[in-house]
Amino acid sequence: MRNDITLITGAGSGIGRAVALSQAAAGRPLALLDKDEAGVRAVAARAETLGAPRALAITADISREADVADAYARCHAALGVPTRVVANAGIEIARKAHETTLAEWSKVIDVNLSGTFLTCREAIRLLLAQGLAGAIVCVSSPSAFVGFAGGSNSAYGSSKGGVSALVRALAIDYAASGVRVNGVVPGATATPLLDVTAGAGGDLAERARTQIPMGRLARPEEIAEAVDWLLGPKASYVTGAHLHVDGGLTARGANDF
Repeated sequence: MRNDITLITGAGSGIGRAVALSQAAAGRPLALLDKDEAGVRAVAARAETLGAPRALAITADISREADVADAYARCHAALGVPTRVVANAGIEIARKAHETTLAEWSKVIDVNLSGTFLTCREAIRLLLAQGLAGAIVCVSSPSAFVGFAGGSNSAYGSSKGGVSALVRALAIDYAASGVRVNGVVPGATATPLLDVTAGAGGDLAERARTQIPMGRLARPEEIAEAVDWLLGPKASYVTGAHLHVDGGLTARGANDF
């Protein structure tokens, strides 16, 4: 339905921004979360010009339980219960395990895994309380399934492996309640986060040409199309699944991204 409310974390840039604008073009009200206040406000303004009846910009750190609970309360009060949720926000450090401090490790796990858990938990609590069906999409990574030949991925890969395990667990627990939970697995996508992931590994366009079977980086809009499908009625019998949108990256196995 066009009036289904969509809540998106990490909506201020990259894949989150692309999903927000795609959902806006479909005429859906939006609750947009990001730590970057200016970024998320800009996306909200753009979303309303594209067709969102309302786009609520919320500055929040999803690793903080109080921030997530407050964001859902604000969404509920201003728009209603979000029945489409995209747990997208994430961070990365490119560092080998022996160089990684516990604080760095904990930050990645807190944002990528615990933040995804909190986002999903609050959505499910509201859906169950209102007796509503819903769809949740969590953004995972090829590093949840294969090791990166380039290395330096222990914290991020561990966090995304946890996200994919969480997808399967939630899908089983809430299928009977009408809540579908799936993962999207973007490959190397032209976003600011890729600059961190790739580190100082040389020219990205050349690496994409040689490492990715389709020979290029993904556009954020291509990932958004997959998220839209997983959220929508055409995926009504899909839960606990992962949709790989990676140009053949995981099919190839070893890669340097």
